[in-house]
Amino acid sequence: MQSQALRDAANRLRVRSVRATCASNSGHPTSCCSAAEIVSVLFLDVMRYRPDRPGDPSSDRFVLSKGHAAPLLYAVWAEVGYLKDEQLLELRKMGSPLEGHPTPKLPFVDVATGSLGQGLGAACGMAYTGKHFDRASYQVYCLIGDGEASEGAVWEAMAFASFYGLDNLVAIFDVNRLGQSEPAPLQHKVEIFHKRCEAFGWTTHVVDGHDVDELSRTMGPSGRVKGRPTAIVAKTFKGRGIKGVEDVEGWHGKPIPRDRVEDVIREIEGLIQGTPAPTPPSPLAPVSPTSSEPVRMPSPPSYTLGDKMATRKAYGQALAKLGRGDPRVVALDGDTKNSTFSDLFRKEHPERFIECYIAEQNLVSVAVGCATRGRTVPFASTFAAFLSRGYDQIRMAAISQSNVNLVGSHCGISIGEDGPSQMALEDIAMFRAIPSCTIFYPSDAVSTEKAVELAANTKGICFIRTSRPETAVIYKNDECFKVGLAKIVRQSPKDKALVIGAGITLHEALTAADLLASEGIGVRVLDVFTVKPLDVETIVAAARAVGGKVITVEDHYPQGGLGEAVCGAMSGELGVSVSCLAVKGVAWSGTPAQLMSAFQIDAAAIAKQVCAVLRD
Repeated sequence: MQSQALRDAANRLRVRSVRATCASNSGHPTSCCSAAEIVSVLFLDVMRYRPDRPGDPSSDRFVLSKGHAAPLLYAVWAEVGYLKDEQLLELRKMGSPLEGHPTPKLPFVDVATGSLGQGLGAACGMAYTGKHFDRASYQVYCLIGDGEASEGAVWEAMAFASFYGLDNLVAIFDVNRLGQSEPAPLQHKVEIFHKRCEAFGWTTHVVDGHDVDELSRTMGPSGRVKGRPTAIVAKTFKGRGIKGVEDVEGWHGKPIPRDRVEDVIREIEGLIQGTPAPTPPSPLAPVSPTSSEPVRMPSPPSYTLGDKMATRKAYGQALAKLGRGDPRVVALDGDTKNSTFSDLFRKEHPERFIECYIAEQNLVSVAVGCATRGRTVPFASTFAAFLSRGYDQIRMAAISQSNVNLVGSHCGISIGEDGPSQMALEDIAMFRAIPSCTIFYPSDAVSTEKAVELAANTKGICFIRTSRPETAVIYKNDECFKVGLAKIVRQSPKDKALVIGAGITLHEALTAADLLASEGIGVRVLDVFTVKPLDVETIVAAARAVGGKVITVEDHYPQGGLGEAVCGAMSGELGVSVSCLAVKGVAWSGTPAQLMSAFQIDAAAIAKQVCAVLRD
């Protein structure tokens, strides 16, 4: 009886997927049909959750990594009563939350998918959170397409899950043979998938992906081994149940033609025997909701004016301190913890630190997974240059509406002798292009500590850019910092120009101001603190006060950086001119001082530019 009920449900999912994609005249019905039994068994027999409360923290999680099969996900939520069938016909239409690929506009979607290869990394973050932070009974299931298994990010996640023994994680590979433009590289060679998964340390089962009994047996508790994640390699057929389409090339991303739809539906419905759908099992144990209170530092900063400390070290100290004040704070790193100083957090809170090793795509995805359902407040750090490797994951994190905090150290040429491969000179541009992203660029230890606390309480993605060189503490411990609030750090009534800097270049600007003051030239110096959002009001007011002469200086390429941000803010201001000092070209090894001089972003270059601007 149960088996027939699951088969019937799978065929209803097929019908719903075909109808929805026909109504939208777009979508991927064949990709839905191959996984119909997998999803039927998961949602009606294996997963423990509350259909009326999809975001319940005690419920099992499901990640549809093959996001183009979104109609199948929507269909199963209609099967369990959360969605209505008529809603499915709004698929992909303007204003409908049922988008072409899943997003968290729907409460049963934890992370956006569709850029292939990313779902398993996020599922790893959820599973790690469940096992080590929540210490809960909920399980995590991830459905992966065989084509996306060519993505290296999948195997970064496979290695991570095995290393940490995530036995609460099940990955299901839907091996339906066909890709978008041609057959997938392994087609139906399920034995190779089996060997690869086993080699990565997963308990692996090869099954007929259309046999509900096999799926139920292997995806459920009886298919698990303690201390090892579970992989299900399911041999399926793309377009299953659709005559003339099943296992045929050329149907990817194409709805069934309207003149064939009713015949196809009639044929699939003829297989349904009318057995009532089973009731999904409930969660085993409740999980407490997380606190909605703001994350607070347990005490104010305690630095001394004039003392020197690199902002990367101040970040590590601030994070460890924040962890003292709130157990929700967790830290991740990519084997750079002794350079980013996240190691200070690890030493103090080892149970809340995740070493992701040299796998930056997975680092970002795991952090995003940890942040889902508000279970943790994650900070993930590595060299800022290496975050470029995970840029697609960052882009998708924004679509996922993730509250993840990313920290990039060793920015700019000021890192010195390590050379250009280690120098982040594109990172501000990267993060400025991300919607809902806040960019903190602190200039001393006090502002860094404040940035960490603010990031923990700011919605959306936050990026904190930290520097390698030691810089002086310039702010008092009781200085108030806010997102989008710049600081005037040097001014006089006779200022002739405004110099805008951040991080290392702010200190160069202050030195330049001293040089110019000795020549009787007053310069106003502004610290942006956040590059995005930019404090346009303060910048415009300061520019007007000095007669419209503005110089920006940054340890970053000109494209997409601080200078362009300021130019954009000033675009409507008459009588204002902006000169931009930035790193113009690929750098090389050298001391920080030599490089900053060579690329004309040091104090001498700033003073020279101010004089040139005043002469014009």
